[in-house]
Amino acid sequence: MRIRTDDTVIVTAGKDRGKTGRVLRTEPKKNRLFVEGLNIVKRSTRPTSVKDSSKGGDVGGIIEKEGPIHASNVMLLDPSDNKPTRIRIDRDSGGKRKRVAARTGNAID
Repeated sequence: MRIRTDDTVIVTAGKDRGKTGRVLRTEPKKNRLFVEGLNIVKRSTRPTSVKDSSKGGDVGGIIEKEGPIHASNVMLLDPSDNKPTRIRIDRDSGGKRKRVAARTGNAID
C-alpha cells in the first residue's frame, strides 16, 4: 500500500465522500485503513470491573469509533497544494525508494 500512517487523505467514495482526515492506522493485508473522524461506527461494549470504574475499568455502553475504509476509496492529498494525487514510487541516486506525487512530481515525506 502506498498510503501510510499520518498521511492526509480525501475520501472519494462512500458515505463520507469529499471529507478529509489523517490516517490513524493501516492494514496492508486487507488493503484497508482507518481515517480519523471518518466512517464512524457504533459498537456495544460490555463493562469490565463493574465494582469500581475509577480504578481503570471500562464503564461499557455504546461507543463510536472509526471503521475501516478500503484503500481504493481514498486519495492522498498533495502536501504542496492540498489537491488529490496518485502516488508513484521512484528511486533516488542511492537506490532508495521514495514516494512521489504523480501530479506535481514533488517528493512526499
